[in-house]
Amino acid sequence: MTVDSTSESGEIDGRLADAFVALADALFAVPDTAGVVGVVERVVEAAHAIVPGADVVSVVLRNPDGRLDTVAASHPSAQKADALQDEVGEGPSHTAMFRTGVGAAMDRLTGPGVTWPAFGARAAADLGLGAVLATGMFPGGAPPRFGSLNFYSWSPDGLDTVDRDLALVLAAHAATAIHAVRARTASELRESQLLEALQSRDVIGQAKGVLMERRGLTSDEAFDVLRRTSQDLNVKLREVAETLVTRRTEL
Repeated sequence: MTVDSTSESGEIDGRLADAFVALADALFAVPDTAGVVGVVERVVEAAHAIVPGADVVSVVLRNPDGRLDTVAASHPSAQKADALQDEVGEGPSHTAMFRTGVGAAMDRLTGPGVTWPAFGARAAADLGLGAVLATGMFPGGAPPRFGSLNFYSWSPDGLDTVDRDLALVLAAHAATAIHAVRARTASELRESQLLEALQSRDVIGQAKGVLMERRGLTSDEAFDVLRRTSQDLNVKLREVAETLVTRRTEL
């Protein structure tokens, strides 16, 4: 973003700095239980307030099959516009996510030489939208990117003066926050799976010990008894082992 030396520009830049600090605080304050949706909702709120001319804001994530999933939107028209891109097979989010270099795509939705004629005609006629700016997340990362931050305007010239650098910085904030939540969730899942595996191994080991002591079996023979019982009863091996361990005095 170009910075003027005028006091007015200084005041504007100061307000933007305050807005980004507030966004960072808001993202940090999102509870763990809110997940990706909670983070994205904070980004949408901030983007709607920070970017002049952005009447409607949304965040979409790309599914493995390439389709778009709107995670949060400030207006129902944004979610409908996002879904329309999949329907017509073109649109700003797709372009921003697959464009090389800086992943940003901007255009009016009506008039001569529009970038997405099928999408633009429907978005304008059915939803009343006039212009759009989509920024890929991560904006400068290698395509395909995992999502995009979308700014829509009701007016065809509503986004003409938008500073793209500002939109890209917001997209970078969104991408970083989403990536952090995903990484944390994946880490927690791995830890949970590891803990469950260790607990299962421990209780199966105890059950084998019971069978070895009571029946004079080897370790392999005891495990085979547990395995066959699990199959015959259609019950998980760990559950069979837990039952044997907790009711050993009754056997």
